[in-house]
Amino acid sequence: MDPTLRDTFDRHLEVVLEHLPPAVTKLLQEVPLMAEDYPSQEVMESTGTVFRDNLCGLYTGVPLSDRSIMQSGIMSDVITIYREGILRASAAPDGSVPIDNLREEIRITILHELGHHFGMDEDELTELGYG
Repeated sequence: MDPTLRDTFDRHLEVVLEHLPPAVTKLLQEVPLMAEDYPSQEVMESTGTVFRDNLCGLYTGVPLSDRSIMQSGIMSDVITIYREGILRASAAPDGSVPIDNLREEIRITILHELGHHFGMDEDELTELGYG
């Protein structure tokens, strides 16, 4: 990814993070958020993703609804967002990426992946507008 485009994305990510409600910000202190340009081949295969810009985000971990004391010592949860996927999803029909669209898609992706942390499935997230 072009470094200028990455920097632009990351600046808007920071703006989105600054405007999230305090409860969400607190959750992101417990579940780290990472931004990558695109998913690895391994992630694409494990999620069934054909085109790398089709994936906006990924929650990795054990949802709170599925946890038990038998799972001590497992890896920490992580939310990863993918710049290419979010840029594609926020693009206008002419291919431009309006700033408002980009910020909204970043916000939705973060909230979507946090929903998975709480055990929500795709249908529930879609019903809430985060699908």
